[in-house]
Amino acid sequence: MADLTIPTRPLGATGVDVSILALGGGHLSRRHIEPETSIRIIQEAVDSGVSFMDNAWEYWGGESERRMGAGLKGRRQQVTLMTKVCARDRATALEQLEESLQRLQTDVIDVWQFHEINYDNDPEMIFAAGGAIEAADEAKRAGKVRFVGFTGHKSPHILLKMLEQDYPWDTCQMPVNVMDAHYRSFQQLVLPEFNRRRIGCLGMKSLGGEAQMLDSGLSAEQCRRYAMSLPISTLITGVESFENLRQDVGIARDFEPYTAAEMAELQTRVVDVAGDGRYEWFKSTQYFDSQYHRDQHGFPPIRHVSAPAED
Repeated sequence: MADLTIPTRPLGATGVDVSILALGGGHLSRRHIEPETSIRIIQEAVDSGVSFMDNAWEYWGGESERRMGAGLKGRRQQVTLMTKVCARDRATALEQLEESLQRLQTDVIDVWQFHEINYDNDPEMIFAAGGAIEAADEAKRAGKVRFVGFTGHKSPHILLKMLEQDYPWDTCQMPVNVMDAHYRSFQQLVLPEFNRRRIGCLGMKSLGGEAQMLDSGLSAEQCRRYAMSLPISTLITGVESFENLRQDVGIARDFEPYTAAEMAELQTRVVDVAGDGRYEWFKSTQYFDSQYHRDQHGFPPIRHVSAPAED
């Protein structure tokens, strides 16, 4: 009989094991997806063995968290639930935490991450007196949050600044894909340090954001499998349909790591188009940057920016 389980890996040093495939929450509330469809996708994902759920306080004005909360009814204990906080100060971060708990219909968030550490002074803002790191510590003491991490997709050096803060990070979410090997590389510059510290790495953007990398001639399976072959805890994927979900679940169930030679061959195949970031707009432009965080730093709106989502 075929093995219908999804492999699991340790989530860093937390003592928790998670499926190598995680469900991204951002895509599930896009305007063309009915709420009931999103809820059924979440339910099918859990029933298929996906045990890590991604979300963020800001996704679609909270609608993504609301739909995930509804989808996890009766299934909450089967998953490690993660959401992200956008505020950089203690008071607002605690307000956002309470809103996330209410929307997700849970008493505790397993992984709470500072969202979009994309600006050079984000670490200073979070760790300033009255900064959001105080909210994380308070939430852990109150039993409302189990583990704390951060996310970023702009530049490896900013994530390294977060590591310099001497905080016991549990997780970090960052881009992992074949193009990344050649341009502002998170997998080359940051991932080894995470592994050394036993910080669970949550991979994202394995297709480049909006599936851009498929334009290079690579298949979704090649991109997903490459990312899963890296030493990460789980790969977060954006899903907008049952077809998307079943494709990714199939890739995860059948997963066999690429060999070092196969990884190198894929990297060589894309070397001519990867060095300028044309398939990684989240690094090279502000196209994928959240307006909430742009406002924090005084940047004007970008008319074509849509709600951020992890893929």
